[in-house]
Amino acid sequence: MKNIFLLIVIFVLALTACKPGGKSGEEPMLIITNAQGVGSKIELEFKKGKAHSHPLLAIWLETEDGGYIQTLYVSESIAKGIFQHGDSTSGKWLPGPLRRPSALPYWARKRNVQEADGLYVPTPDTPIPDAYTGPTPQDNFTLKTKADQILNSPFKVMLEINQSFDFNEFWTSTRFSGDRNYTASAQPSLIYESEIVDHANLKNVYSMKVIGHGHFDGSNGQLFTDLGGHTTALEIVSSLKVVVK
Repeated sequence: MKNIFLLIVIFVLALTACKPGGKSGEEPMLIITNAQGVGSKIELEFKKGKAHSHPLLAIWLETEDGGYIQTLYVSESIAKGIFQHGDSTSGKWLPGPLRRPSALPYWARKRNVQEADGLYVPTPDTPIPDAYTGPTPQDNFTLKTKADQILNSPFKVMLEINQSFDFNEFWTSTRFSGDRNYTASAQPSLIYESEIVDHANLKNVYSMKVIGHGHFDGSNGQLFTDLGGHTTALEIVSSLKVVVK
């Protein structure tokens, strides 16, 4: 009887280990954007790092010399100007309009759409189309998307990511006292890129590497290459891989 019970326990444990959705074999979330695009098919595999916790991000295409081509995906909160915790007038946090120019300043200035108030992030009245947006994934994900047009010249796949209130010993909560945009950003956004140069001889997979960070409060779209003050922000992402078809 004891042996039978042991066999049952082993069988149940084996089923649990193989169960779809379990941590050991969980499939990444699939995001599909711009399904109507007629250009190159692009897949981006995002694996989260140990510091990943509700980040905001944008993914876009640039020319080889850094000219903006198009957005492929941007977190819905930024794209619509509505955050889930954007309105506290009732005494508790509710969805409401909120602008965070410090979250993704490099992407925002590359996109170069200035709103009436001078900011470069969308408003609820001027949202980015649904075809390019979605809720920020809270786990590993694969983005399947397309360029709007055929890309015959070398181009780059770009990603910018920021995690709100992610302070450290360098980017402290009091470093720029009174700057609300900085306070919401903490460690400034990180920018990753991958260059796709030879269309005739595409690689199976392209890795994305971090190349710098955005402005701490979104005042400009400059790329800052010194990452000496970044700590946990560098652990939001574990790996980024791109496939172009």
